[in-house]
Amino acid sequence: MITLADLKALARPAGTKVVLLVMDGVGGLPRADGKTELDAARTPNLDRLAAQGTLGLADPIAPGITPGSGPGHLGLFGYDPLQYRIGRGVLEAVGIDMHMTERDLAARGNFCAVDQAGLITDRRAGRIPTDTCARLCTLLEKIKLPGIELIVRPVREHRFVVLFRGDGLEEGLSETDPQEVGKPPLPVEAEAPHAARAALIANGFVSEARRLLANEHPANMVLLRGFSKYPKIPKLTDIYGVKAGVIAVYPMYRGLARLVGMEALSAGDSVADEFAALETHYRDYDFFFLHIKKTDSYGEDGNFDAKVHVIEEVDHALPRLLGLNPDVLVITSDHSTPAIYKAHSWHPVPVLLSSKWCRPDGAPRFTERECRFGGIGHIRSAELLPVMMGHAERLTKFGA
Repeated sequence: MITLADLKALARPAGTKVVLLVMDGVGGLPRADGKTELDAARTPNLDRLAAQGTLGLADPIAPGITPGSGPGHLGLFGYDPLQYRIGRGVLEAVGIDMHMTERDLAARGNFCAVDQAGLITDRRAGRIPTDTCARLCTLLEKIKLPGIELIVRPVREHRFVVLFRGDGLEEGLSETDPQEVGKPPLPVEAEAPHAARAALIANGFVSEARRLLANEHPANMVLLRGFSKYPKIPKLTDIYGVKAGVIAVYPMYRGLARLVGMEALSAGDSVADEFAALETHYRDYDFFFLHIKKTDSYGEDGNFDAKVHVIEEVDHALPRLLGLNPDVLVITSDHSTPAIYKAHSWHPVPVLLSSKWCRPDGAPRFTERECRFGGIGHIRSAELLPVMMGHAERLTKFGA
């Protein structure tokens, strides 16, 4: 695989505009009628683009590997997720503008529901309102841990961030989320000797959280994952010499984009708001990352029809994007979240590339099935961004 240093050496300035539209978790599996969510959706605009563009499939990490949202998006930004590993805690913290120091260890938290036996009944506590999350975060911030400054902030719905600030706190901790209901939260374990103090502190926090939340409903417990320090990573904007902006409703995605050099743009709260933000800022940036979250949320909830509706909502808004006439448009996903599976899966994601320099496939629809036969072929997600930059004429010739 070509290195980031090679790509930086090949990058050249151009006046072209690039848009990466990510429908989070859009990849699906067929239900009883044989249709995936993309099959079932009415998408005349996406289908027209499929006929004029080039299709393909991409593995976010590697074949058979189920990606988390962080690694999945890191691949879309052109980084090898196996080389650049960024914890979810940092992504959430940066996404809500928390300042991190070298003494900080961040963790992504979920408020969850447990029964009297301590078994998880809902990993997301019914997606509690954000104002409830904020109240509970204030409660948790009262926890006292030896030698630690504790900072707890709400993110959105059931999600929160906790920063453990102190000396001797290192990465290398297991998560407490068993990823399924009917099981108790797991203890935090040090995966290396240097993380022993951090594990002790994290377990102390969880224990106190259990006590403080005992009388709350439905959010009476916490799950922690993504323990991480602030990373050192090359900036996408430096590699390609572009000015890049991120339009995303959920903070984690803004956080990851900011780590690679993108500027966070005001996005509102709906698909229509996000497309309006793109129109507002279009003249000011070379590269846009436009993120649609609800395709993933409804997939995790097992709500096939609602996921179809979001796909149709994006299709309805697509003419607003096309009216801006980007030089390169890619529509894809960070991972698949089939509604019938109710979770992220290892299945490759569909890819659609639109550019005046692409070789049209003439495909009748933008679906997983049609993407199997497209001209892009079956690639890794990390290989997609150089393809985009090549079509945008932002990479010069390699060699003599």
